Parts: sequence; C-alpha cells; structure tokens
Amino acid sequence: MRKFLDRYDAGKVLAEKLKAYKNNSDVIVLALPRGGVPVAFEVAKALHAPLDIFIVRKLGVPSHEELAMGAIASNDTIVFNEEIVRGLNIPQYEIDQVIKSEKQELERREKAYRGNKKFPNLDNKIIILVDDGIATGATMRAAIKAISQQKIKKLIVAVPVAAYETCLEISKLANELICPLQPENFYAVGAWYDNFNQTEDEEVFNLLKK
Repeated sequence: MRKFLDRYDAGKVLAEKLKAYKNNSDVIVLALPRGGVPVAFEVAKALHAPLDIFIVRKLGVPSHEELAMGAIASNDTIVFNEEIVRGLNIPQYEIDQVIKSEKQELERREKAYRGNKKFPNLDNKIIILVDDGIATGATMRAAIKAISQQKIKKLIVAVPVAAYETCLEISKLANELICPLQPENFYAVGAWYDNFNQTEDEEVFNLLKK
C-alpha cells in the first residue's frame, strides 16, 4: 500500500473516489479539525461543495491522554468506550473533569474557527464527513452520532486510512464509507503519510477563509 505524501495529497485521492457527488447542491463537506481540514479542503474544492467544520474532542484517559475513553462533539453529544472505562475502573469524578476541560476547548475552537458564522443547516443534506484517518474510532463515532441526530439525507464518512476492523465497524454507522487504505496492520494514522506534521490553527483559518 502506498503512503500519502501529505493531507492535501490524501484529499485529492478521496475526491477522486467521491466524484459522483460533484456539483451536487445537496452536498456539504464537514471536516474534523484540525487534521481533517486540509483533506476536506481538497475534497470540497474538487466537488465544488461548501466546506465547514464539525468539532469533536477526544476524552483521554487521565494520565494516559492518548488513549481515548470516549469523545465529545458539538451540541453536547458524548460517546464512551465502555470497555476502556470499565476495564480501567476510571472514577466518575475524573471522567467529569475530563469532559469539562474538553468541553471548554471545544467551545474555544468553535469560536476561534467559525467566529460569528452560523453552523450550516444540515436538513436534507448529503454530509461528507472527513478526517485524516481513524485510529480508535471514538472521535468519528461521536461525530456520526451527533450528525445523525439532524434531519440529513445521507451521511458519507470519507477518510484516507483506517484499520480494516475499524472500517467494518464505522461502515455500519454511516450510509457509506470511503476509505482507500484499510491495512490490517495499522499502527497509527501518521504511519501512512510521508509528511504528518501537526495542522496548526492558522492553517485551519486560512483554508476555511479560502
């Protein structure tokens, strides 16, 4: 399996697989910031579709932040990885602290990236939900759950890379999954990119402006 050069290259590959939706006025491309924005920018540009963001924050296990015990999304949607919460016996007060902290960061990013611009109306829209890859799936599951509560026409999850098992799981939650790379030995999202530098806030602002 070939690696992607960077997130923009990955976005062009995804866009090619989504060309059936080009020039469709019902389509809205929603990116998961920050890493999903450069990927989604290329998709939206190729499809001539509007681009917006949908913010989700991972709920990291206290003292092991990289391990997701769940995720929180816009409009207070929370998804837990019950296996991890139960397996590590994480007390409720620690979970509440993490939720409070991540909720503040979610609200900060909403204000910083969107400013006064209103979130788009998703009624009867075809939503293409884009990230730069799926690791544990907690973030994507939270986004899918939150968006599915809207009166949308169709939800397509489009990511450049995710583990084969994760793809099976996510494909049951969305109407369609587009994922060109589905390795059985996944390791990490960054392993499938030559350049996986962190996407900074300024890059997100500039791409949303464009």
